[in-house]
Amino acid sequence: VCDPENGEHVGWVARSSRADVDRAVTALRHGLGRDWPLHRRRAALTEASSRLAAQAERFARLISTEGCKTLVEAEREVARAVETLRLSGECADALTGETLPLDNTERGAGRIGWFVRAPVGIVAAITPFNDPLNLVAHKLGPALLAGNGVILKPHEATPLTALAFAEVLVEAGVPGDRLAVVCGEAETGGHVVTHPQVDVVSFTGGPRTAARISATAGPRRLLMELGGNNPTLVCADADPTAAAAAIVEGAFGAAGQNCLSVQRVYIARELFDLVSAAVVAKTRALVVGSKQSRRTQVGPMISEGEARRVQEWVADAVAQGAQVLAGGTRNGSFHAPTVLGNVPDDARIAAEEVFGPVVCLFAFDTVEDAIDRANSAQALHAGVFTRDVATALRISERLVAGAVLVNDTSDFRIDAMPFGGFGRSGIGREGIKHAIAAMTEPKSFIINNISGHEETQ
Repeated sequence: VCDPENGEHVGWVARSSRADVDRAVTALRHGLGRDWPLHRRRAALTEASSRLAAQAERFARLISTEGCKTLVEAEREVARAVETLRLSGECADALTGETLPLDNTERGAGRIGWFVRAPVGIVAAITPFNDPLNLVAHKLGPALLAGNGVILKPHEATPLTALAFAEVLVEAGVPGDRLAVVCGEAETGGHVVTHPQVDVVSFTGGPRTAARISATAGPRRLLMELGGNNPTLVCADADPTAAAAAIVEGAFGAAGQNCLSVQRVYIARELFDLVSAAVVAKTRALVVGSKQSRRTQVGPMISEGEARRVQEWVADAVAQGAQVLAGGTRNGSFHAPTVLGNVPDDARIAAEEVFGPVVCLFAFDTVEDAIDRANSAQALHAGVFTRDVATALRISERLVAGAVLVNDTSDFRIDAMPFGGFGRSGIGREGIKHAIAAMTEPKSFIINNISGHEETQ
């Protein structure tokens, strides 16, 4: 494991083989045969939340060292993971069921019944590099509270945070035979998702990897969060200063390596010059530098190869007529925060998720045109800036996104909300209660009350 900022060695992990994965899944299946009652699951997650909070500085340093986040961004992620675990421990009510209306049909006479939420079995969790702690917590917290066993395959660039997190969970009371961590690249992930005893695959990452998982996982439940090319609309009556500040903040956090990052901004022509000038000025003022400096606002990308890819996408857009308004340069794994104008709608950087520090600005003449162009690419979230409630509601209803933020950009989420997109942005929803529902199944209990039935007759 190496620091992407300077290539320095950080640590080693073992690349897990097919035999390693098989041993892990076999141990988890055995663990499911042991009783682990709900109150102990709840207590373990609550204790893990407290332990993680007590080790916040250690985890922030680890996240920032092996990953792409600045130290300040890493500290925020640790705080969110603490909350994710706390919320998971508080969600026992998500496992309640209902009574069955058996007497609503003649065939149900003399019977009583109910259903509960039962764990699906073994959950395979495959997580990305950009949130190496909180996105792991979002999969493990709900899965464990629901009573499942979990095999985690963290991203190969950031496995140390996941391994340290697993230690915290076990020390907090999660049984060792309910949690396994295997490390490696795509081959290890393939062993995990194709294992015949894995019941659910929960994946966060890119659409190409998702396509491979879908093609090889076979008939089992798939939960996927695949990111998106997120739009923000700035209407003619919007506050241009507030909009510009939010756009810059939402576009360049974690060097743009964020599934909610602002990538496309559609600005009413009346405000275009004012908003674009403010976005460019604020972008040029961002401090790019070492992740370990508290002054740094934009750090490196996860690898020099990824920074080079973004540079190529920008160059392709420029070759098609786009104009670089700010940034556009690369130095090793650092890609400067970049603002593009005059980008053709069919340019790759406008049509696909760039997952890097680039934002594209477009002018629009009518709201209907802006909505149509915003919906031309898959999005997780979308933002709308307007002072008019009716306009906000009209646009929000028509935008195809998992959430629409009014007077904010796409880059907002609380960890309890349902999280996901439409179409190829993913399958299912994350968010604690929603993930618990996806990782459980209704199990019905029906009793034939023979003696009561006879007395009635």
